[in-house]
Amino acid sequence: MKHPFGIDFGGTGIKGAPVDLKHGDFAHDRVRIDTPKPASPKAVADVFAQIVGSFPSSSSPVGVTVPGIVKHGVVLSAANIDKSWIGEDADAIFTEALDREVHVVNDADAAGLAEAEYGAAKGRKGVVMVITLGTGIGSALIYDGVLVPNTEMGHLEIGGAVAELRAATSAREREGLSWEDWSERLTTYFRHVERLFTPDVFVVGGGVSKSWDKFGHLIKIDTEIIPAKLQNRAGIVGAALVAHRKAGQADD
Repeated sequence: MKHPFGIDFGGTGIKGAPVDLKHGDFAHDRVRIDTPKPASPKAVADVFAQIVGSFPSSSSPVGVTVPGIVKHGVVLSAANIDKSWIGEDADAIFTEALDREVHVVNDADAAGLAEAEYGAAKGRKGVVMVITLGTGIGSALIYDGVLVPNTEMGHLEIGGAVAELRAATSAREREGLSWEDWSERLTTYFRHVERLFTPDVFVVGGGVSKSWDKFGHLIKIDTEIIPAKLQNRAGIVGAALVAHRKAGQADD
């Protein structure tokens, strides 16, 4: 069986693996290579080719996460990657470089799809909101399993400040906030999003979700809120899922 391939393109590292979509996990151990500097489209494409070339050759589609807004395969923002990406058709660049079908998706959207399909929100109907807490705040909005892309809820303005500058994990670390003080900021953030979208469940991802027992119970909102399950596998799994679905649409 051919497994679709997922690549997680981050500001410091690029990781990839074939994915078993039946179980929502890696089909083989992932390969990681440091993100080149500068992380230009050509340099990144070369790293992708190395990662994909580490596995037995196949024509299976590839999904790629990008830490920025992606619209119809074109990258529209570049907060943590080289600015030369803005306006580039990443789908076309990677498809040519890898000589196979490649589809690009926002990193938080990929993680959200993975959690909805295989993780904490599996089987949940209605509005699922996956919020990733890290250097910034990423978001994925999913309704009955269908992704509404590029919601970028970390950029909401709350109390005159961009939300992620006050409530991301990086803000807690930068300001030396206690779990209690940080959770007050998270409560303010989640209440704001709650009023806007009335979700059925929030799923909280990012590396800090491993410490859920230290802060999860301190977030005081009306909506059910739970930690993510796939953690650092979510981006790769979600990217592979996107590639598989896009390839299926092309075959229809």
